[in-house]
Amino acid sequence: MESTSSHTDLYGLTGKLLRLWTKAEALYRKGNRNPDEYFDEEEMRELTSLGLNVMDVYDYVEDFVTSGEPDYASFVMVSAEKIFYFFEELGGKLSSHRISEEDLPPKKEEVDGIVWLPRILVKAKGKLRGELPPEIMYGCGGDRNFARTHGIHLAEFLRKVRCSSDDREVIDWVAARSKS
Repeated sequence: MESTSSHTDLYGLTGKLLRLWTKAEALYRKGNRNPDEYFDEEEMRELTSLGLNVMDVYDYVEDFVTSGEPDYASFVMVSAEKIFYFFEELGGKLSSHRISEEDLPPKKEEVDGIVWLPRILVKAKGKLRGELPPEIMYGCGGDRNFARTHGIHLAEFLRKVRCSSDDREVIDWVAARSKS
């Protein structure tokens, strides 16, 4: 694991995220589709110090601009779960491991009759640990469809994965939510 700064002040976190989101959204709306050009060196240090990367912002901005969701509030909620996990569980150290598309269960795979759940479980763990490569988004259209179908917010799902002792606990929770 790669180490980041020993201490990051999280007071004002939402303001920092708003600044990064606003800049990315403006660039995207102007036609810039190269996320590597979005943030300067200082902004990149800020992202890294929070356990985030460019795609954590870009993917959410891109989908918001093109499809209206997820919105800024959802971006903040999902990012906060990831950031808190980064500090509380990973000790502020970035993982050097990356999952690949081959590591993800197929889109139609199911558990207890719930399609997409095996896939989003792996993606949620990868999101929390910062192990998603640029081509894999937690919160993509398929993830949002899963969340909408089961009445679960993407950040709420991350929180459940983060706080659960095992996958079975998450599976049972989703099944219970689906019936209500």
